[in-house]
Amino acid sequence: MQYRKTCAVAVTLLAATQWTPAAQAATVNVSTAAQLKTALANATPGTTISLAAGTYRGSFVTQKPGTSAQPITLTGPTTAVLINDGPSGDPPDCPTPAPGYDSGYGLWLSNAPYWNLTGFTVAESKKGIVADNSHHTVIDRVTVHHVDEEGVHFRKSSADSVIRNSRITDTGLVQTGYGEGVYIGSAESNWECHGNSGGIDKSDRVQVLNNTIGPNVTAEHIDIKEGTQNGVIRGNTFNGQGIAGQHSADSWVDVKGSGYLLENNTGTFRKPGTLANGYETHQITGNLSGCGNTWKNNRSDVGNSGEYAIKITTLSQCTSKPNVVYASNTVTGAKKGLTNAKVTP
Repeated sequence: MQYRKTCAVAVTLLAATQWTPAAQAATVNVSTAAQLKTALANATPGTTISLAAGTYRGSFVTQKPGTSAQPITLTGPTTAVLINDGPSGDPPDCPTPAPGYDSGYGLWLSNAPYWNLTGFTVAESKKGIVADNSHHTVIDRVTVHHVDEEGVHFRKSSADSVIRNSRITDTGLVQTGYGEGVYIGSAESNWECHGNSGGIDKSDRVQVLNNTIGPNVTAEHIDIKEGTQNGVIRGNTFNGQGIAGQHSADSWVDVKGSGYLLENNTGTFRKPGTLANGYETHQITGNLSGCGNTWKNNRSDVGNSGEYAIKITTLSQCTSKPNVVYASNTVTGAKKGLTNAKVTP
């Protein structure tokens, strides 16, 4: 009798398991700026915010974290366009969301890790997309264009993030030397605001994959800041036409971080603009900044303007962890050739 009771309980539990529907993550459909602000403010792990086609004007910011198992998704077609006409209000000493303050950013993730951003467009804003202390941000098939400063910025230790299959053009409309396409980390002079407790901005292991950057990106197409490390720059297309050459912004990629892999990228340059070299390294902080980076199978056409495809300015500083340039890299239109560094077969 006891055996029959046990079996009956097991069958009952199995039946309950079989007939219980799986919990469904919420999808929030939005078609107005007010609805989008509300959705961003109320998102919970697993939420998908779906944008209808149209123009959304306002200050769009979220401080809601997703999780590894349940990221939050903001998605929409290319014709869903986020525009911020700001900034306005008194900014805090260090940028952080505050009542009455509009950063002017097209989309701002602040302390909001595990977000997926897909498909939509950001335009006509001070900055495009900014991730602050928002690790594991994934940006996929997003368009950013006509912004005053940089297009996409991974900042305040927004590590393990990805931007892929996206397009960035027409940056630096107000400050040409600060019109980076993708900006990884922060300058040492800004670590007090953007570093870990005043230390290094550890926006490490960021991947920039299969994007089209330029034309009219007025600063570096990718600016890799000191203190960051171990990222991947792969499969991107850089169109350097319109790069301004101001504030040392005179290359497709400036590598001040360490341990980066740069491979299978294609870069071109045609005037107007200024291109000193296709890729450059610099050391800002010591601690092997600008060291231990690797270039493989990159194709460069510097348009009879730049000296090298790859200029390693940190040869003497990186003897213990040298930068490596493989012979699989190619160049045309360079005044001095592929690189000033030793080429590895």
